[in-house]
Amino acid sequence: MTTISQFIRAGLLGVAALSAAGCTSMKTPATASVAVSNAAVDSAAGAGGAEFAPVEMSSARNKMALANKAMAAKDYQLANDLATQAQADAKLAQGKADSAKAKTAADALQDDIRVLREELDRASK
Repeated sequence: MTTISQFIRAGLLGVAALSAAGCTSMKTPATASVAVSNAAVDSAAGAGGAEFAPVEMSSARNKMALANKAMAAKDYQLANDLATQAQADAKLAQGKADSAKAKTAADALQDDIRVLREELDRASK
């Protein structure tokens, strides 16, 4: 019976330790998360996110503004969640911008190839 009560006691202590760890993480400022997300939003904007993915960029910027407000209000869990969402939106915007630029470059290359073929066809006749 002593062994069973020791296991129960150890289990309860483990649960208490995990609960305490969970609570302390919510009280820690999400400064790093917000900074990384700000950098992602800036990077997406620099990559043409506003031009090629305006909805995603707007969403990322709005969520960053809300994350900054949550930081000021010391609601670090909300700030972290919003920063993470903003970072995802920014990465999507950057991906769309990169994809659109790559498509434009590929289309231009295809046009160049078409022109070269036409010139080769004319030269061989």
